[in-house]
Amino acid sequence: MGEPFWESPWGKGRPGWHIECSAMVNRYLGKTIDIHCGGADLAFPHHENEIAQSEACFGCTFSRFWLHNGYINVDNQKMGKSLGNFFMVRDAAAKYGYDAIRFFLLSAQYRSPVNFSADALIQSQNALSRLYNCEDNLKSAINAAESRPETADEAAETDKILTRKDDFIKAMDDDFNTADGISAIFELVKDINIFISVPRAVKSVEKLCSLYYELVTLMGFKKPATSYSIPVEEIERLIEERISAKKSKNFTRADEIRAYLKEKGISLEDTAQGTKWK
Repeated sequence: MGEPFWESPWGKGRPGWHIECSAMVNRYLGKTIDIHCGGADLAFPHHENEIAQSEACFGCTFSRFWLHNGYINVDNQKMGKSLGNFFMVRDAAAKYGYDAIRFFLLSAQYRSPVNFSADALIQSQNALSRLYNCEDNLKSAINAAESRPETADEAAETDKILTRKDDFIKAMDDDFNTADGISAIFELVKDINIFISVPRAVKSVEKLCSLYYELVTLMGFKKPATSYSIPVEEIERLIEERISAKKSKNFTRADEIRAYLKEKGISLEDTAQGTKWK
């Protein structure tokens, strides 16, 4: 009662959500679209209605590809307002960060259901820390890299590691299997960390660095910018002073610098490649 309608030979006509979607797609995207997404529960009847309406009207393919995602469960129950377990992305992001949510969703193939929980997002945060730690290691490896040609062994090892890209592409070509794609990235991270545990030729490290950023960026991950209480230049100057102090066996001064930087929230790690800080 009181709803808009139009007169038709069959009675009062009203727009339904199936025809609304067909109309919106045609108006804003065109008669044929590349990808149509939606929950698995919309495949029938909603998406079948869209196909029937649009293709009958325009005589061409409605959508070339369909991606029907699995349900999001919350603590092993389907998420829904009626169950009172509904949450907003912005609320979860305020506590765990958007990258953790992205990682959580991509860690399962899109057609599979995912179970949301605080533990799952904490695990995602920890996984991202491993990812970003590799990024820090690569930066240190670049700084410590040796300006010389690659050895035959380095070139062979690097080429083998670079095949992780093939594993990634194979996973993504398999019905957009982001879960296996992420697994390929973490295999790459493991290989990189082992390879750069000793100083390497600049060319070798640069090739690995390039692949790391290519795949991580493709998945939409970006290490958050870190702000420090003292300028980066001052941090690096103090690290150099500490290195000089250790060489001259002035361990008291070296310890003072470490303690001072620790007070400022900066930790130091002495490695075969030099001193790393974060």
